[in-house]
Amino acid sequence: MLEKDSVLVEGAIKEYYFNHFDLINIPANLVQREFGYQKINGGMIRHIAIKDSKELHLLLMKETPSDVYCSNAYYSFPNLPMSEKDWQGADLIFDIDAKDLALPCRNDHSISICGACRGIAAGKQTTCTSCGSAKSETVSVTCKICISESKKQVKKLMRILADDLGIKNEQVQVYFSGNEGFHIRVTNKDYEVLGSQERADLVDYVMFNGAVPETFGIKRQNIKSALPEIGESGWRGRVAASLFGAKSKAPKISRQIILDGYAAFQARLDGMRQTIGARVDPKVTMDIHRIFRLEGSVNSKSGLSKIQCKNLDDFDPFLDACLLGEEQVDIVANYPVVIKLKNKKYGPYANERISVPKYAAVYMICKGLASAV
Repeated sequence: MLEKDSVLVEGAIKEYYFNHFDLINIPANLVQREFGYQKINGGMIRHIAIKDSKELHLLLMKETPSDVYCSNAYYSFPNLPMSEKDWQGADLIFDIDAKDLALPCRNDHSISICGACRGIAAGKQTTCTSCGSAKSETVSVTCKICISESKKQVKKLMRILADDLGIKNEQVQVYFSGNEGFHIRVTNKDYEVLGSQERADLVDYVMFNGAVPETFGIKRQNIKSALPEIGESGWRGRVAASLFGAKSKAPKISRQIILDGYAAFQARLDGMRQTIGARVDPKVTMDIHRIFRLEGSVNSKSGLSKIQCKNLDDFDPFLDACLLGEEQVDIVANYPVVIKLKNKKYGPYANERISVPKYAAVYMICKGLASAV
Protein backbone atom coordinates (compact mmCIF):
# COMPACT_ATOMS: atom_id res chain seq x y z
CA MET A 1 0.00 0.00 0.00
CA LEU A 2 1.27 3.50 -0.85
CA GLU A 3 2.44 5.60 2.08
CA LYS A 4 -0.30 8.21 1.65
CA ASP A 5 -2.90 5.42 1.66
CA SER A 6 -1.44 3.72 4.72
CA VAL A 7 -1.45 7.04 6.61
CA LEU A 8 -5.17 7.48 5.92
CA VAL A 9 -6.07 3.87 6.76
CA GLU A 10 -3.93 3.70 9.91
CA GLY A 11 -5.38 6.98 11.13
CA ALA A 12 -8.93 5.70 10.65
CA ILE A 13 -8.13 2.43 12.45
CA LYS A 14 -6.46 4.20 15.38
CA GLU A 15 -9.47 6.47 15.73
CA TYR A 16 -11.72 3.40 15.72
CA TYR A 17 -9.83 1.71 18.56
CA PHE A 18 -9.84 4.95 20.55
CA ASN A 19 -13.60 5.44 20.17
CA HIS A 20 -14.84 1.84 19.96
CA PHE A 21 -12.68 -0.32 22.22
CA ASP A 22 -15.94 -1.32 23.91
CA LEU A 23 -16.74 -3.34 20.77
CA ILE A 24 -13.65 -5.52 21.25
CA ASN A 25 -14.67 -8.89 22.67
CA ILE A 26 -12.27 -9.75 25.50
CA PRO A 27 -12.13 -13.55 25.17
CA ALA A 28 -12.54 -15.93 28.07
CA ASN A 29 -9.26 -17.35 29.39
CA LEU A 30 -7.54 -14.18 28.15
CA VAL A 31 -4.18 -14.87 29.80
CA GLN A 32 -4.01 -18.32 28.15
CA ARG A 33 -4.51 -17.00 24.61
CA GLU A 34 -1.85 -16.23 22.04
CA PHE A 35 -2.22 -12.85 20.35
CA GLY A 36 -0.72 -11.59 17.11
CA TYR A 37 -1.01 -8.65 14.78
CA GLN A 38 0.05 -7.21 11.45
CA LYS A 39 0.80 -3.67 10.38
CA ILE A 40 0.15 -2.32 6.89
CA ASN A 41 2.94 -3.50 4.57
CA GLY A 42 4.40 -5.51 7.47
CA GLY A 43 4.68 -9.16 8.44
CA MET A 44 2.92 -11.11 11.17
CA ILE A 45 4.02 -10.65 14.78
CA ARG A 46 2.70 -13.36 17.08
CA HIS A 47 3.38 -15.35 20.28
CA ILE A 48 2.20 -12.41 22.38
CA ALA A 49 0.64 -12.87 25.83
CA ILE A 50 -1.88 -10.30 27.09
CA LYS A 51 -2.67 -10.09 30.81
CA ASP A 52 -5.76 -7.84 30.76
CA SER A 53 -7.97 -5.55 28.67
CA LYS A 54 -5.88 -2.47 29.48
CA GLU A 55 -2.77 -4.11 28.03
CA LEU A 56 -4.71 -5.08 24.92
CA HIS A 57 -6.01 -1.53 24.49
CA LEU A 58 -2.48 -0.18 24.88
CA LEU A 59 -1.21 -2.52 22.18
CA LEU A 60 -3.94 -1.39 19.78
CA MET A 61 -3.29 2.28 20.38
CA LYS A 62 0.52 2.06 20.39
CA GLU A 63 1.03 -0.26 17.40
CA THR A 64 -2.07 0.64 15.36
CA PRO A 65 -2.20 -2.82 13.79
CA SER A 66 -4.08 -3.26 10.54
CA ASP A 67 -5.22 -6.71 11.74
CA VAL A 68 -5.37 -8.25 15.23
CA TYR A 69 -5.56 -11.96 15.98
CA CYS A 70 -6.23 -14.19 18.97
CA SER A 71 -5.89 -17.97 19.28
CA ASN A 72 -8.87 -20.23 19.70
CA ALA A 73 -6.50 -22.37 21.81
CA TYR A 74 -5.60 -22.07 25.48
CA TYR A 75 -1.97 -22.52 26.50
CA SER A 76 -0.01 -22.63 29.73
CA PHE A 77 2.65 -20.42 28.12
CA PRO A 78 1.11 -18.53 25.17
CA ASN A 79 4.17 -16.33 24.61
CA LEU A 80 6.59 -19.23 24.06
CA PRO A 81 7.36 -20.97 20.73
CA MET A 82 4.66 -23.39 19.56
CA SER A 83 6.50 -26.50 20.75
CA GLU A 84 6.71 -25.08 24.28
CA LYS A 85 3.28 -23.50 24.71
CA ASP A 86 1.64 -26.56 26.39
CA TRP A 87 -1.72 -26.76 24.59
CA GLN A 88 -4.66 -27.11 26.99
CA GLY A 89 -7.65 -27.03 24.64
CA ALA A 90 -9.34 -24.83 22.05
CA ASP A 91 -12.71 -23.39 21.16
CA LEU A 92 -14.35 -25.04 18.16
CA ILE A 93 -14.34 -22.62 15.21
CA PHE A 94 -16.06 -22.77 11.82
CA ASP A 95 -15.45 -20.42 8.90
CA ILE A 96 -18.03 -19.82 6.18
CA ASP A 97 -16.86 -17.61 3.33
CA ALA A 98 -18.82 -16.46 0.28
CA LYS A 99 -15.83 -17.02 -1.99
CA ASP A 100 -16.07 -20.77 -1.33
CA LEU A 101 -19.74 -21.05 -2.34
CA ALA A 102 -19.20 -20.74 -6.13
CA LEU A 103 -22.08 -18.28 -6.44
CA PRO A 104 -23.03 -17.09 -9.95
CA CYS A 105 -23.10 -13.46 -8.80
CA ARG A 106 -19.35 -13.43 -8.10
CA ASN A 107 -18.34 -12.37 -11.58
CA ASP A 108 -20.79 -9.45 -11.49
CA HIS A 109 -18.97 -7.79 -8.60
CA SER A 110 -15.43 -9.01 -9.18
CA ILE A 111 -12.75 -6.69 -10.50
CA SER A 112 -9.45 -7.65 -12.13
CA ILE A 113 -6.45 -5.45 -11.39
CA CYS A 114 -3.45 -5.90 -13.69
CA GLY A 115 -0.22 -6.48 -11.80
CA ALA A 116 1.80 -4.83 -14.58
CA CYS A 117 -0.06 -1.68 -15.64
CA ARG A 118 -2.66 -1.55 -12.82
CA GLY A 119 -5.40 -1.55 -15.42
CA ILE A 120 -8.93 -2.20 -14.11
CA ALA A 121 -11.50 -4.50 -15.74
CA ALA A 122 -14.87 -5.85 -14.67
CA GLY A 123 -15.10 -9.57 -13.90
CA LYS A 124 -12.33 -12.10 -13.56
CA GLN A 125 -9.90 -11.59 -16.47
CA THR A 126 -7.00 -13.91 -17.31
CA THR A 127 -5.28 -11.37 -19.61
CA CYS A 128 -5.13 -7.59 -19.24
CA THR A 129 -7.01 -5.90 -22.10
CA SER A 130 -4.67 -2.89 -21.89
CA CYS A 131 -1.17 -4.39 -21.83
CA GLY A 132 -1.73 -8.11 -22.41
CA SER A 133 -0.15 -9.15 -19.11
CA ALA A 134 -1.32 -12.42 -17.56
CA LYS A 135 -0.48 -11.19 -14.07
CA SER A 136 -3.58 -9.93 -12.31
CA GLU A 137 -5.40 -10.10 -9.00
CA THR A 138 -9.15 -10.41 -8.58
CA VAL A 139 -10.93 -8.28 -6.01
CA SER A 140 -14.50 -8.86 -4.91
CA VAL A 141 -16.61 -6.14 -3.30
CA THR A 142 -19.22 -8.67 -2.07
CA CYS A 143 -22.94 -8.26 -2.59
CA LYS A 144 -26.11 -8.90 -0.61
CA ILE A 145 -26.57 -12.23 -2.39
CA CYS A 146 -23.17 -13.39 -1.12
CA ILE A 147 -24.10 -12.41 2.42
CA SER A 148 -27.56 -13.97 2.18
CA GLU A 149 -26.22 -17.28 0.89
CA SER A 150 -23.51 -17.29 3.58
CA LYS A 151 -26.20 -16.73 6.23
CA LYS A 152 -28.06 -19.79 4.93
CA GLN A 153 -24.93 -21.87 5.46
CA VAL A 154 -24.58 -20.50 9.01
CA LYS A 155 -28.16 -21.47 9.82
CA LYS A 156 -27.65 -24.92 8.32
CA LEU A 157 -24.54 -25.45 10.43
CA MET A 158 -26.28 -24.28 13.61
CA ARG A 159 -29.16 -26.71 13.05
CA ILE A 160 -26.72 -29.60 12.66
CA LEU A 161 -24.78 -28.54 15.76
CA ALA A 162 -27.98 -28.32 17.82
CA ASP A 163 -29.94 -31.30 16.49
CA ASP A 164 -27.13 -33.81 15.99
CA LEU A 165 -24.40 -32.76 18.42
CA GLY A 166 -26.37 -31.29 21.30
CA ILE A 167 -24.65 -27.90 21.16
CA LYS A 168 -27.02 -25.27 22.52
CA ASN A 169 -27.58 -21.99 20.70
CA GLU A 170 -26.27 -20.02 23.67
CA GLN A 171 -22.96 -21.89 23.25
CA VAL A 172 -22.61 -20.60 19.68
CA GLN A 173 -21.51 -17.09 18.74
CA VAL A 174 -21.77 -15.88 15.15
CA TYR A 175 -19.53 -13.07 13.88
CA PHE A 176 -19.32 -11.34 10.53
CA SER A 177 -15.67 -11.81 9.54
CA GLY A 178 -15.24 -8.21 8.38
CA ASN A 179 -14.99 -9.14 4.72
CA GLU A 180 -16.90 -11.92 2.94
CA GLY A 181 -18.29 -14.35 5.45
CA PHE A 182 -18.88 -15.47 9.01
CA HIS A 183 -16.96 -17.07 11.87
CA ILE A 184 -18.86 -19.39 14.21
CA ARG A 185 -17.33 -19.95 17.65
CA VAL A 186 -18.52 -22.87 19.80
CA THR A 187 -17.76 -22.68 23.51
CA ASN A 188 -18.62 -26.14 24.81
CA LYS A 189 -16.22 -27.94 27.11
CA ASP A 190 -16.97 -31.33 25.53
CA TYR A 191 -15.45 -30.08 22.25
CA GLU A 192 -12.55 -28.01 23.62
CA VAL A 193 -10.31 -31.07 24.05
CA LEU A 194 -10.76 -32.41 20.51
CA GLY A 195 -7.53 -32.79 18.56
CA SER A 196 -7.01 -31.94 14.91
CA GLN A 197 -8.11 -35.36 13.59
CA GLU A 198 -11.31 -35.39 15.66
CA ARG A 199 -12.13 -31.92 14.38
CA ALA A 200 -11.49 -33.10 10.82
CA ASP A 201 -13.98 -35.93 11.40
CA LEU A 202 -16.47 -33.41 12.76
CA VAL A 203 -16.05 -31.25 9.66
CA ASP A 204 -16.72 -34.27 7.45
CA TYR A 205 -19.91 -34.86 9.41
CA VAL A 206 -21.32 -31.33 9.12
CA MET A 207 -20.31 -31.15 5.43
CA PHE A 208 -21.95 -34.52 4.69
CA ASN A 209 -18.67 -35.89 3.36
CA GLY A 210 -18.18 -39.62 2.89
CA ALA A 211 -21.84 -40.63 3.02
CA VAL A 212 -22.45 -44.23 1.92
CA PRO A 213 -25.70 -45.86 0.71
CA GLU A 214 -25.71 -48.44 3.53
CA THR A 215 -26.37 -45.68 6.07
CA PHE A 216 -29.57 -44.83 4.19
CA GLY A 217 -30.84 -48.35 3.63
CA ILE A 218 -29.41 -49.25 0.22
CA LYS A 219 -27.18 -52.31 0.01
CA ARG A 220 -25.16 -53.56 -2.92
CA GLN A 221 -27.41 -56.58 -3.42
CA ASN A 222 -30.67 -54.65 -2.75
CA ILE A 223 -31.43 -57.04 0.10
CA LYS A 224 -33.99 -55.57 2.52
CA SER A 225 -33.52 -52.04 1.24
CA ALA A 226 -35.17 -49.55 3.62
CA LEU A 227 -34.83 -45.90 2.67
CA PRO A 228 -35.17 -43.26 5.39
CA GLU A 229 -38.45 -41.50 6.04
CA ILE A 230 -39.24 -37.81 6.22
CA GLY A 231 -39.23 -36.76 9.86
CA GLU A 232 -36.37 -39.00 10.98
CA SER A 233 -33.63 -37.26 12.96
CA GLY A 234 -30.15 -36.44 11.71
CA TRP A 235 -28.88 -37.06 8.23
CA ARG A 236 -31.41 -39.79 7.47
CA GLY A 237 -34.22 -37.27 7.83
CA ARG A 238 -32.40 -34.63 5.80
CA VAL A 239 -31.66 -37.11 3.02
CA ALA A 240 -35.30 -38.27 3.00
CA ALA A 241 -36.52 -34.67 2.71
CA SER A 242 -34.10 -34.06 -0.16
CA LEU A 243 -35.06 -37.28 -1.97
CA PHE A 244 -38.83 -37.14 -1.63
CA GLY A 245 -39.88 -33.58 -0.88
CA ALA A 246 -43.18 -34.89 0.49
CA LYS A 247 -44.31 -38.16 2.10
CA SER A 248 -46.84 -38.76 -0.68
CA LYS A 249 -44.03 -38.98 -3.24
CA ALA A 250 -41.87 -41.37 -1.22
CA PRO A 251 -43.26 -44.76 -2.46
CA LYS A 252 -42.82 -44.03 -6.18
CA ILE A 253 -39.38 -42.41 -5.78
CA SER A 254 -38.23 -45.23 -3.45
CA ARG A 255 -39.08 -47.86 -6.04
CA GLN A 256 -37.11 -46.01 -8.69
CA ILE A 257 -34.10 -45.57 -6.39
CA ILE A 258 -34.03 -49.30 -5.58
CA LEU A 259 -34.42 -50.11 -9.27
CA ASP A 260 -31.53 -47.78 -10.23
CA GLY A 261 -29.20 -49.57 -7.84
CA TYR A 262 -26.33 -48.91 -5.48
CA ALA A 263 -23.99 -46.88 -7.73
CA ALA A 264 -26.74 -44.50 -8.82
CA PHE A 265 -27.73 -43.90 -5.20
CA GLN A 266 -24.12 -43.20 -4.28
CA ALA A 267 -24.07 -40.58 -7.03
CA ARG A 268 -27.24 -39.06 -5.58
CA LEU A 269 -25.63 -38.81 -2.15
CA ASP A 270 -22.49 -37.22 -3.60
CA GLY A 271 -24.66 -34.65 -5.39
CA MET A 272 -26.51 -33.80 -2.18
CA ARG A 273 -23.30 -32.81 -0.41
CA GLN A 274 -23.38 -29.32 -1.92
CA THR A 275 -27.03 -28.74 -1.01
CA ILE A 276 -27.65 -30.33 2.40
CA GLY A 277 -24.14 -30.22 3.90
CA ALA A 278 -22.85 -27.07 5.60
CA ARG A 279 -20.20 -25.38 3.42
CA VAL A 280 -17.39 -24.66 5.89
CA ASP A 281 -13.64 -24.28 5.40
CA PRO A 282 -12.16 -27.57 6.73
CA LYS A 283 -8.65 -26.19 7.26
CA VAL A 284 -9.88 -23.56 9.71
CA THR A 285 -11.71 -25.98 12.01
CA MET A 286 -8.91 -28.56 11.96
CA ASP A 287 -6.18 -26.09 12.98
CA ILE A 288 -5.95 -26.17 16.79
CA HIS A 289 -3.10 -23.63 16.83
CA ARG A 290 -4.61 -21.05 14.50
CA ILE A 291 -4.91 -17.40 15.50
CA PHE A 292 -8.22 -15.88 14.41
CA ARG A 293 -9.22 -12.31 13.78
CA LEU A 294 -10.11 -10.75 17.13
CA GLU A 295 -13.82 -10.11 17.56
CA GLY A 296 -14.53 -6.39 17.30
CA SER A 297 -11.33 -5.58 15.39
CA VAL A 298 -11.02 -4.05 11.92
CA ASN A 299 -10.40 -6.21 8.85
CA SER A 300 -7.80 -4.53 6.62
CA LYS A 301 -9.19 -6.28 3.54
CA SER A 302 -12.23 -4.02 3.74
CA GLY A 303 -12.07 -1.57 6.65
CA LEU A 304 -15.19 -3.25 8.04
CA SER A 305 -15.30 -4.65 11.58
CA LYS A 306 -15.53 -8.24 12.70
CA ILE A 307 -18.75 -7.83 14.63
CA GLN A 308 -21.14 -10.17 16.44
CA CYS A 309 -24.43 -10.97 14.71
CA LYS A 310 -26.94 -11.05 17.57
CA ASN A 311 -29.78 -11.24 15.07
CA LEU A 312 -28.46 -12.96 11.96
CA ASP A 313 -31.56 -12.31 9.83
CA ASP A 314 -31.45 -8.55 10.38
CA PHE A 315 -27.68 -8.16 10.27
CA ASP A 316 -26.42 -5.99 7.40
CA PRO A 317 -22.59 -5.90 7.26
CA PHE A 318 -22.59 -2.90 4.91
CA LEU A 319 -24.34 -0.94 7.65
CA ASP A 320 -23.75 -2.66 11.00
CA ALA A 321 -20.02 -3.40 10.46
CA CYS A 322 -19.23 -0.09 8.74
CA LEU A 323 -17.96 1.78 11.79
CA LEU A 324 -15.04 3.97 10.74
CA GLY A 325 -15.19 7.78 10.68
CA GLU A 326 -17.82 9.81 8.82
CA GLU A 327 -15.76 12.90 7.90
CA GLN A 328 -15.22 13.62 4.21
CA VAL A 329 -11.85 12.83 2.60
CA ASP A 330 -10.62 13.22 -0.96
CA ILE A 331 -9.54 10.18 -2.98
CA VAL A 332 -9.12 9.14 -6.60
CA ALA A 333 -11.31 6.13 -7.35
CA ASN A 334 -11.15 3.76 -10.30
CA TYR A 335 -13.49 0.78 -10.56
CA PRO A 336 -16.32 -0.38 -12.83
CA VAL A 337 -18.93 -1.61 -10.32
CA VAL A 338 -21.26 -0.15 -7.69
CA ILE A 339 -20.31 -0.29 -4.00
CA LYS A 340 -23.05 0.23 -1.42
CA LEU A 341 -22.16 1.24 2.15
CA LYS A 342 -24.54 2.65 4.76
CA ASN A 343 -27.35 2.67 2.19
CA LYS A 344 -25.41 4.93 -0.19
CA LYS A 345 -24.04 3.91 -3.57
CA TYR A 346 -20.52 4.71 -4.75
CA GLY A 347 -19.33 4.19 -8.31
CA PRO A 348 -18.60 3.25 -10.92
CA TYR A 349 -15.67 5.67 -11.23
CA ALA A 350 -13.01 6.12 -13.91
CA ASN A 351 -9.97 7.68 -12.24
CA GLU A 352 -12.21 10.32 -10.67
CA ARG A 353 -11.37 12.60 -7.77
CA ILE A 354 -14.22 12.40 -5.29
CA SER A 355 -15.00 13.36 -1.71
CA VAL A 356 -16.48 10.53 0.36
CA PRO A 357 -16.88 9.60 4.03
CA LYS A 358 -13.75 8.11 5.57
CA TYR A 359 -15.32 4.65 5.96
CA ALA A 360 -16.01 4.53 2.20
CA ALA A 361 -12.54 5.81 1.35
CA VAL A 362 -10.89 3.16 3.53
CA TYR A 363 -13.06 0.41 1.99
CA MET A 364 -12.04 1.41 -1.54
CA ILE A 365 -8.35 1.81 -0.64
CA CYS A 366 -8.26 -1.55 1.17
CA LYS A 367 -9.77 -3.19 -1.91
CA GLY A 368 -7.15 -1.54 -4.14
CA LEU A 369 -9.75 0.50 -5.98
CA ALA A 370 -8.80 4.00 -4.87
CA SER A 371 -5.91 6.05 -3.55
CA ALA A 372 -5.63 9.03 -1.21
CA VAL A 373 -5.00 12.44 -2.74
